[in-house]
Amino acid sequence: MPKVMTIMGMAVSVIMLLVFGLDLASGQPFARASIAMDVGFVVCAAMLFYISWTTKRDL
Repeated sequence: MPKVMTIMGMAVSVIMLLVFGLDLASGQPFARASIAMDVGFVVCAAMLFYISWTTKRDL
């Protein structure tokens, strides 16, 4: 079960990175409502991916 949770964490982080990175680059999904919000979510998605990746390696 812990391995599944780490994989789901990586999947969620990739989806967040794609959505908010696309908004930051082209303004498509949210019409660049807030650049600070986009940057914040991209950073948080990268941190979640890193934490999930290191946890999966340890298991």
